[in-house]
Amino acid sequence: MTVDLHDLLPAELRRTWAVDGTCPDLDLYSLYRSRQIADLHRTAVIDAKGRLCYTTLDRKARCLAAGLSGLGIRIGDVVGIQLPSGRNAVIADLALAALGAVALPFPVGRGGREAASLLRRSEAVAVIAATEHRGNQHAADLLALADELPALRTVIAAGPGSPEGTLSFSELLRTDPKSFVPARPHPDSAARILVSSGSEAEPKMVAYSHNALAGGRGNFLASLMPDGQPPRCLFLVPLASAFGSNGTAVTLARHGGTLILLDHFTPEAALDALAAHEPTHVLGVPTMIRMMLDRIAEGQHPAFIPPTAVIVGGSPLDEATAEEARRVFACPVVNLYGSADGVNCHTGLSDEPLRREGPGVLAGHPDPHVADIRIVLPGTPELEEVPRGSVGEIVARGPMTPLCYVAAPDLDARYRTAEGWVRTGDLGLIEEDGSLRIVGRLKDVVIRGGANISPAEVEIELAAHPLVRDVVCVGVPDPLMGERLAACVVSRGQTPTLKELCAHLDARGLERRKHPEQLLIVSELPLTPAGKPDRTLLRKRCTEQTADSLTQAV
Repeated sequence: MTVDLHDLLPAELRRTWAVDGTCPDLDLYSLYRSRQIADLHRTAVIDAKGRLCYTTLDRKARCLAAGLSGLGIRIGDVVGIQLPSGRNAVIADLALAALGAVALPFPVGRGGREAASLLRRSEAVAVIAATEHRGNQHAADLLALADELPALRTVIAAGPGSPEGTLSFSELLRTDPKSFVPARPHPDSAARILVSSGSEAEPKMVAYSHNALAGGRGNFLASLMPDGQPPRCLFLVPLASAFGSNGTAVTLARHGGTLILLDHFTPEAALDALAAHEPTHVLGVPTMIRMMLDRIAEGQHPAFIPPTAVIVGGSPLDEATAEEARRVFACPVVNLYGSADGVNCHTGLSDEPLRREGPGVLAGHPDPHVADIRIVLPGTPELEEVPRGSVGEIVARGPMTPLCYVAAPDLDARYRTAEGWVRTGDLGLIEEDGSLRIVGRLKDVVIRGGANISPAEVEIELAAHPLVRDVVCVGVPDPLMGERLAACVVSRGQTPTLKELCAHLDARGLERRKHPEQLLIVSELPLTPAGKPDRTLLRKRCTEQTADSLTQAV
């Protein structure tokens, strides 16, 4: 292993969770093999190409692992994966697990420079990339940047027409696997690097062990499987996202389930998959769910069987969307609070409303089998806990806690403690009954004239307006006040005015200093490659709208 992927959690604590059975204490490929042996012909993957059973998927993964081994890829090596969600991404995941290598998936659509930054900082020795996806030539783009990546030895192109200088993914899949012997990496060693956009200049990378994925994150999904049967999970988010890390490692290796995958989200494709493949669990972000609800309201959808749960994460879920989704999908809607940094809490399969008396959004009861959560005074090195009901910074530690940030000692120093706790940068409180509520973010604030405004707080209130379908609030640069708050709104039928929205916020009791001063109406919210609302693009549009207004005034 070249890049240092050390564990910032005390080793004896990590081992405790393995000994008491909280974590399976097996590497991901061994877990997958046990599932494959138990049910040889169970469907593992459903994608645009059809179905793939556990045994066929295992054979393909072994072939690829043998091919990669022939290229000199060894245990501990980091290998990038930039593939759309589909069987090839899952094959790559399992092949790297069989080698004991560390997978670094990142979504298609990320620019070449950002991808190169991830590969450079992680010291990746190879990358598997799509030859073409929705107009992007990722393999060729990364090959062109190879001279800037001293550790990168190989670019592997997946898809027809491999560019000169790359190796063919399909050729590697034809490697004879008979002589290949899977590695047996330690279950507490690194298995995957999750990429989080966060608020840093470059995307953060967070290293996770086999146990943290299959154990901690696996326990999260287990809590939403009331009958204990293998789940059929429809992933609306990319497998390469942090949310998507619940795919190969959790759905397949830990629970022996089925992955239902879209190579690109559209509400129509999602509803078709819901009807055709009868998933038990649907995983997406609020904007995706709202788009699906809109298509259903328009009558543009096939009939479907209600799933066990719709799991919504990535950004705050408002009560209006949650209630509509409960009614339309006829199942519980789970509000998931989580991040790549190592925190997870959710509302479970109950019908408890997300909003009741109190600030912010309800996130459920923390599960120590996933992540223990405490509320502390922000900025205190000794993690001084605040009284129940008081707002403070959310810190987390548990079986899903990651190893460390990758090649970022400054982030380790800023967000991790000597005892392994993760500082999330989120603000929240724990109520008397133990429920966690999310209030906002320490850093995700708009500073208007020296006063801090939490966009999340305003978004939650605006989402309750009857004419607001979806909303994101962003800060727009202002020469006088520093920043002003802009609301980017997808309307529900009639378009609301800024005056109407501010009157609504008055009625909800929100201080006037927190009211938006600019309104941008959009037909739908743009999404990042990871499937979250693209705040950077929305901020740019709002800034351009302001500039246009000033030009017209002159």
